[in-house]
Amino acid sequence: MLFGTSGLSRERRDQLAAFQKKIGVRFKSVELLSRALTHRSRTNEDPSRNENNERLEFLGDAVLGMVAASYLYRKLPDRAEGELARVKSFIVSEDTLSDVALGLGVDRALLIGKGEEQSGGRTKKAILADAMEAVIGACYLDQGFDKACAFILKLLAPEVDKVLTNRHRKDYKTIVQEFVQKQYRSYPKYTVVRRSGPDHDRTFWIACVIEDREYGPAEGKNKKEAEQKAASLAYEAILEAGGPEARLLQELG
Repeated sequence: MLFGTSGLSRERRDQLAAFQKKIGVRFKSVELLSRALTHRSRTNEDPSRNENNERLEFLGDAVLGMVAASYLYRKLPDRAEGELARVKSFIVSEDTLSDVALGLGVDRALLIGKGEEQSGGRTKKAILADAMEAVIGACYLDQGFDKACAFILKLLAPEVDKVLTNRHRKDYKTIVQEFVQKQYRSYPKYTVVRRSGPDHDRTFWIACVIEDREYGPAEGKNKKEAEQKAASLAYEAILEAGGPEARLLQELG
């Protein structure tokens, strides 16, 4: 493998060049972009790589949140704070970010450890969403706020339109929580029924409990995914039962 002065292999530089072409951003620092696309499992296995994307993810999350909030504030001047927060929760969700990441080829450009690779880490929603936030953070540092803002809105403005026309993937946890608050003045509870597998490849079974009713359990590769699926089971069951509860749930969803 041939390395340049930057320490990146020619193969890696070619890979990142293709990725930049795909996302429409040309980085001044290709090394910064490579770091954004390096999962901690890779640095744990390879001592020569001493930086992963976690700090960039932290930064990207903040930049993404501010750009999304600002865009919604201007785009929806007649919507109340609660509605703006609801729409924002969809467009910055793990589901949305992981879908965007797959569309951009983040899964192919991501450097991950062998153990994570074997457990399907390259397509795990949490890893893809985190990497997407890291790319946003790297874009902000490399290109400045205005270009990072343009990059974010190019990706997420279509997702806002999906939410406004009810064509988005629903955040069932948020809908169910709003429903339980309005209907019962309480909150749904999520209980881990069981878990299995080693730390790097764990599976959770979680039930959603509303008052005295339990829905699930639902299976997921992390607690967040299992909770979302359990909430979807509760959502579907309440709709199927009909009555005033179903009507309220439909209004919220």
